[in-house]
Amino acid sequence: MSPDSRTPASQTVEIDGRRVKLTNLDKVLYPETGFTKGEVLSYYARVAPVMLPHLAGRAATLIRHPDGVDEPGFFAKHAPSHRPDWVRTASVAATGSGKHIEHVLIDDLPSLIWAANLAAIEFHVPQWRVADPEHHDLLVLDLDPGPPATVLDCVRVAFAARELLATHGMDLRAKTSGGKGLHLYAPLDGVTAEQARELAHTIALGMEAQLPDLVVSNMAKRERPGKVFMDWSQNTHSKTTVAAYSLRARPRPTVSTPVTWEQLAAAERPDDLRFSPTRALEQVAEHGDLLSGL
Repeated sequence: MSPDSRTPASQTVEIDGRRVKLTNLDKVLYPETGFTKGEVLSYYARVAPVMLPHLAGRAATLIRHPDGVDEPGFFAKHAPSHRPDWVRTASVAATGSGKHIEHVLIDDLPSLIWAANLAAIEFHVPQWRVADPEHHDLLVLDLDPGPPATVLDCVRVAFAARELLATHGMDLRAKTSGGKGLHLYAPLDGVTAEQARELAHTIALGMEAQLPDLVVSNMAKRERPGKVFMDWSQNTHSKTTVAAYSLRARPRPTVSTPVTWEQLAAAERPDDLRFSPTRALEQVAEHGDLLSGL
């Protein structure tokens, strides 16, 4: 799907029996590197086999940047009215308002490419599935370093959290945020949103007590410089987290990429844990989906 001198800027393609119109393929969405919309679509087509299981059945929120990442983007929660009739949607109650939002469900390759063609750079999903919104099936701990702390400080916290959760029989896995931090995941079963949020808060408080010079659980930004904020609030029912393998809207194209604990231990520089689309695909080719089974 990457445009070249022989590829038209717009075309209609057939993907798994669905006709998808692709437009402005030569438009640069990452001006710093010249990464085009066609290259965004090509990346998502190639990573789809491992990415789709982490999107399927979850109410998607898209972050769209039709004018490129250097210009303000916007969160798109409502399914656009001009969507093809084969794009699945789900009506989700908006927290506290009594209203409902019709979200898109990115369950297959045609839907993923259709959404990416809307210049959806980032894909965010909640920690629950639309089939059972009352229960969370994922616990996520968002490790966000406050400068001068870096992702290497997040690694120290990740290993401490892994050791703590292992004593409770919980399997913790990691991915880069695609920004400056890490996301840690563990599977849950039969846990309500409130229980998931309280569990995450308890873990954050435990980490803060264990590593007081490194971890902070308080959301106040004045507490964060030089420490790693463990954002437990990502487990609130209305919150979403960037999906595994999603691109990020940063000056250069980076990917939220699952990593091995050996890779975390071996990291010596923050750049060791920064994944371009090419490197993310190489990671998949070597390791498969490191979050498989979640």
